[in-house]
Amino acid sequence: MSTTLSPTPRTRISRGKNRAVTDREPLHAFLREALVAHLGVTVGSGEDAHPIVLPTAYGFDVDGPDAGGSLYLHGSVAAGWLGRALERDVCVTITELDGLVAARSGFHHSMNYRSAVVVGRARRVEDPDERERALALVVDQMIPGRWATLRPATRKELAATAVIALPLAEASMKARAEGPIDDPADVESGVWAGVIPVSRVAAAPVTAQDATGPAPADVVRRAADLGAEGC
Repeated sequence: MSTTLSPTPRTRISRGKNRAVTDREPLHAFLREALVAHLGVTVGSGEDAHPIVLPTAYGFDVDGPDAGGSLYLHGSVAAGWLGRALERDVCVTITELDGLVAARSGFHHSMNYRSAVVVGRARRVEDPDERERALALVVDQMIPGRWATLRPATRKELAATAVIALPLAEASMKARAEGPIDDPADVESGVWAGVIPVSRVAAAPVTAQDATGPAPADVVRRAADLGAEGC
């Protein structure tokens, strides 16, 4: 498998090429850090066909059985989007906002960000072992190590949950991490310019009213990793 990104015309970056990430390892590192994916799929048929974009948790396995590794998404077996996601190619995007870039003109205002786009044909995960691993990856993407502390999923829960896998082969990634880029005349105007850094910051875990005891180590560790104070 190639270590480079944008292997097809559908994911080859044509604008802002200087922000293109060309190696797969930064993509994998980004996928390990991010939390929310957006799945774009076309639903309905004929004149009623229309696109929808759904936010969802995800997990991934760079050594998964799909080309380039596997990106896992899950949902209800009754979800209307599920069948359509298997009938035609879909697009998944994952984005993290890192800063608001205030320039000296509206034209040059921007954002610092990391963003990945994955395009391809999803498959439904049927193998029981792969399904369980995929669901564990989704849970552990949110709180690493959490799945191992939970009771096993019941047959009813597994029957109600669909898991799909999307190959990571056809992917692209862009990133911006710099200050404003202004025209020389605007710089000379003396107007302020700069960046407002943006980051995800967690608060300390809040125990459910019907729970007892302190938050477990995996939850506390995750909150601390996300910047929670006092953890």
